[in-house]
Amino acid sequence: METNQTPKFDLSKNETGCCPRFDPTPWDRRDLHFVDKPFVKASTVSFFHIPLNMGSMFERTWAAIRSAHADTGEFLVLSHDDTAWHAEHLFAVSKEVPGVELVRLNGDYVTKVFEGPISDAKKWAAAMETVAIDKGKQLEKVYFFHTTCPRCAKHYGKNYVVGIARVS
Repeated sequence: METNQTPKFDLSKNETGCCPRFDPTPWDRRDLHFVDKPFVKASTVSFFHIPLNMGSMFERTWAAIRSAHADTGEFLVLSHDDTAWHAEHLFAVSKEVPGVELVRLNGDYVTKVFEGPISDAKKWAAAMETVAIDKGKQLEKVYFFHTTCPRCAKHYGKNYVVGIARVS
């Protein structure tokens, strides 16, 4: 895979008017390499890992990204729970976005697609360490890419989540 590229997400396969149908095949067990890949950083308050302000955070962040014409068309949001009370979310962008924090990711990443309830996230995080070890790498940080909102996951009958782990 080329630097800063992720598998394509076909945004046209959208029956709900919200989240498009996700094809897990191109995302499973991929190697990604980022060099200064820009992301807008946002955060949510959580209660035992359950985000309390996810909807308002998404609306506010997407509005800023669209206003700056910085949408990449990738629809890639990486989420990481820092604690049981806080999570960070990184939205892939094409350029700087005024008024928000921009971070740049660098390094090598491995992916694995999971399907099931978010309550399985702890098992998924452990599985990401196995993926890293299988590739002869050491796990540094795990992000999750929730490919659909809960309402759309119910509509499609699948809740796909991509583990994306920074490795060294």
